Amino acid sequence: MKFNINSRALEKILAKILPVIPAKTPAAQIENFLFQINENLLTVTATDLELFLQSSITVDATEDFEGLIPAKLFFDIIKSLPDAQLSFETTSGSKLKLKTDSGTYHVGYTENVDFPVIPSINYTKQFNLSGKTLKRALDQSIFAIGKEPLKAAMTGLLFDFTDEGLKFVATDGHKLVRFINKTVRFSEPEQIIVPEKAISILIKLINDDNVDIHYTSTNVHFKLGDISMISVLIAQKYPAYNSVIPLENENILKIDADPLLTAVKRMQVFANSNFQQVKMSVSEKVVELSTEDIDHGSSGCETVECEYIGSPMNIGFNTSFLFEVLNHLKNEKIVFRFDTPTRAAIIENTAAKEDEDLLMLLMPVRLNS
Repeated sequence: MKFNINSRALEKILAKILPVIPAKTPAAQIENFLFQINENLLTVTATDLELFLQSSITVDATEDFEGLIPAKLFFDIIKSLPDAQLSFETTSGSKLKLKTDSGTYHVGYTENVDFPVIPSINYTKQFNLSGKTLKRALDQSIFAIGKEPLKAAMTGLLFDFTDEGLKFVATDGHKLVRFINKTVRFSEPEQIIVPEKAISILIKLINDDNVDIHYTSTNVHFKLGDISMISVLIAQKYPAYNSVIPLENENILKIDADPLLTAVKRMQVFANSNFQQVKMSVSEKVVELSTEDIDHGSSGCETVECEYIGSPMNIGFNTSFLFEVLNHLKNEKIVFRFDTPTRAAIIENTAAKEDEDLLMLLMPVRLNS
């Protein structure tokens, strides 16, 4: 079997699907790329057993081929080569010979005996979103996905299909994000939970082109041009997130996100590393941020201009969580909605687009006396 392909074109394909392969695994077969050539279509597949990534490109091959090639080694070889036309040829001893104008290289391959088979699923439900729309939703919500394995449902991103629109929801119990895209609406309410790994890889694959999304109660399939991603869903019931979003927060703080963000970043330097606590003292025209680390004798205090309607309030937050929320609202005029210092605060952007709605929720921490 022989075929030719440009080195950069092949590197681009491999770079897209390599991240799915786990660094350590007892299943040796998934440390490989599955290479398949069928009627001059080269298809490369990678998997971690729960997530499959596949990409295809047309080549001029002398015959069909199927084999497993060590993924990390092969990617490093292709990445190291100059931008040039590569000639591939199978040789005796299960070797794949690569030739350029200036060099010849060999890498071993094995027959495909036990590489996992992509599940054959009858996807009965589907819709599509522009890549730009989907990427914005994922970027705004992924940071709030939980990391605690014992709370499996919260380790993924919820796709909540409603007649209001598609709601993307993430929470770790300390912070919550609900992003609603109103361009697609669903007559039958349904929920699926996509694992965080699939979301983090998907974000890097998305461009401005439309993304076709097919799903069942057990799997989801994202189709992005020549890239195909299939992921097992988290088989858990997502927490009733609407019940934790307060409806009575009537103390309203309007403020520019950027100066508040930079002030919080400085507070992180002075905050105690164990408690990571910052106090927000809110009054009519000024928010005062303060923190201290008694162990090291350090403290910080800074004011930021604002507009506030409500009772003066002292409320504490985890500096890291507050920074994460504000970092996803950069260049925005934002609104905090408070009830009491012990109840969740709602953070929203004031210039939301007509076809979307973004809400973030942050739980307070008890202030040290």
